[in-house]
Amino acid sequence: QVQLVESGGGLVQAGDSLRLSCAASGRTFSEFDMGWFRQAPGKEREFVAAITRIMATYFPNSVKGRFTISRDNRKNSVYLQMNSLKPEDTAVYFCAARDSSVMISPTGVRAEKEYGYWGQGTQVTVSS
Repeated sequence: QVQLVESGGGLVQAGDSLRLSCAASGRTFSEFDMGWFRQAPGKEREFVAAITRIMATYFPNSVKGRFTISRDNRKNSVYLQMNSLKPEDTAVYFCAARDSSVMISPTGVRAEKEYGYWGQGTQVTVSS
């Protein structure tokens, strides 16, 4: 088991930056691939970023070049740095973890169903 707690959300203006954090506890953090997903009102949850155990990173085109993901295994934490925020980035952002011992493709790492552990989410609101 692993417990995930997100923090860092808030209300910002378009063009601003925000850094989300996700603190993990329970099993050895370095054994997990980590992801960020988001869900806007009335929409399905969508993939935002992932970082694997070996530090490979993945982003959808919608955030590529604006968002970065990093992890600090010593602090059992993963971070999502969001720059040049847009109103359409408004959503609840969720941290997720999956056991890296199960092989996964670059496509699969973007899939919500591949992640077995989820945080409660943190709200990000971007005003225009």
